[in-house]
Amino acid sequence: MVQIKEFRIVMPMSMSEYQIAQMYMVMKMQQENTSSTEGVEVRVSKPFEDNVFGKGHYTSKVYHLQSKAPSWISTFAPADALLMEEEAWNAYPRCKTEIKCPYFTKFLLTIDTIHRPDNGHSDNVHGLSKEQLASRQVEIIDIASAKRDYWSYIVGSNTVDFSRFKSERTGRGPLLKEWQATCNPVMTAYKLVTVDAPYWGFGNRLEQALLAGERALFLESHQNCFAWIDEWYGMTIEQIHELERQSDISLNQKLNKLTKFNNQGSL
Repeated sequence: MVQIKEFRIVMPMSMSEYQIAQMYMVMKMQQENTSSTEGVEVRVSKPFEDNVFGKGHYTSKVYHLQSKAPSWISTFAPADALLMEEEAWNAYPRCKTEIKCPYFTKFLLTIDTIHRPDNGHSDNVHGLSKEQLASRQVEIIDIASAKRDYWSYIVGSNTVDFSRFKSERTGRGPLLKEWQATCNPVMTAYKLVTVDAPYWGFGNRLEQALLAGERALFLESHQNCFAWIDEWYGMTIEQIHELERQSDISLNQKLNKLTKFNNQGSL
């Protein structure tokens, strides 16, 4: 059964600041989670333009995540088969990500993201039908939450106490109870996750595990966006793109996938 869940992540920053924060966070987290045996392999990274998204940046990546897979899934697949192939179209403030697993050929996970300058109260930013709205679940993720579950420990390492955190460069923070209602500037990432794993016997369990994993990743990544604000604040898009180019080469070297980028950033 197809699962549809919308995660809303409210952030204490402007739309333009979040664009920089998100790019910096992705780059840094990929570096921290890539070694000679596991991590992120960047296959393609280049500008794109089409009739659906307009202009943006396209990436194709492979995630080598063997050690992060729950033990029960090894019953159905060997460890070396647990690779995730990701295609992403980033046309901020709109983005789309598709994730597939070559071993489970029927599996598909999509993330449609729309960013809005509000505090998470827009009801149907994705323009869903009545049938889709009826099956959609909604969860607001509080980046100030200190709660942890199994997937939080698997995915994350952020230990910042946001009830005490204060940015030296911007003066923002701490994030106290109900901070989303009074925060200024503020914006929200509306992430609609659709996951379909039509496999008898374990498909539903896999879908629920992936939703839980995505939730933990959204929490960790957005906590990092704010925790690292003094590192990325003031950077330009051009500076971030150059750091990304260098980072992509470094990632592939770590995984022994030496690459040569052309002047557009593609492999």
